[in-house]
Amino acid sequence: MVTMAFLLSGLQVQSQEKKDNAKKKRKNEIYFSWGYNKEWYTNSTVHISQPDQGTNYILKSVSAHDHIGWDQGLLSIPLSIPQYNYRIGLYSNKHNIGFEINFDHTKYIINNQGTHIVGTINNRAVDTSVMFNEQNGFFYYLNNGANFLLFNAVKKWQISESKNEKTKWEFLAKAGVGPLVPHVENMLFGHKNDPHFQIGGWNVGAEAALRATFYKTFYLEFCNKIDWASYSGLRLDPGTARQAFGTYELIINFGFVIPSGKHI
Repeated sequence: MVTMAFLLSGLQVQSQEKKDNAKKKRKNEIYFSWGYNKEWYTNSTVHISQPDQGTNYILKSVSAHDHIGWDQGLLSIPLSIPQYNYRIGLYSNKHNIGFEINFDHTKYIINNQGTHIVGTINNRAVDTSVMFNEQNGFFYYLNNGANFLLFNAVKKWQISESKNEKTKWEFLAKAGVGPLVPHVENMLFGHKNDPHFQIGGWNVGAEAALRATFYKTFYLEFCNKIDWASYSGLRLDPGTARQAFGTYELIINFGFVIPSGKHI
């Protein structure tokens, strides 16, 4: 009888420890998300340099727009065709801070607008306006991606959690810096470049997100983000271009969390 009571007592202790551990957080969380975005851009002045031709001019204060793509049937096109984004992160619950790789495939398009050109072309001064469209020999696309890559620090705060712990709401703040990886495609005065990807400058950004996590595993995240991008050395035919602009983004992400490490 004493032995049986001892065994039962041990089982109860183990059961209680399992319940306590289930309520505790793990030391770390690994997370991944995929989503889609919408952008608005500030006006930008594009600097064109073609020294071998005696050409150095600007496209003054041009506007640009995005091309969301996800409004054209997500299930009928590859996932990577629309403006998508992904996040891969590691969050330390013990220290309440995380690190994240943050990538936004954004499309930046300059076309169909009157454009003021000022500078020198073939060693001759110019100050004129043109209709910037393909029919007139002009387009300027970062259309396979303006492509913002950031390495972010992440901080989060819990807002609320249901009594059964199946739903949790959190606020996240993120900020970082990283390279730009644009796909450069353009035509200027009828001369097309060879479309290509390249490392083409740097960007800095900050993001605020509201995250709802279900069953401690899956989450839905709504984000507001601002970004400042400075592009340089974008290859033309011939020469290079440089410019800078700001971006405001709305983002929705779907993701999952993998707890790791010891209970704390």
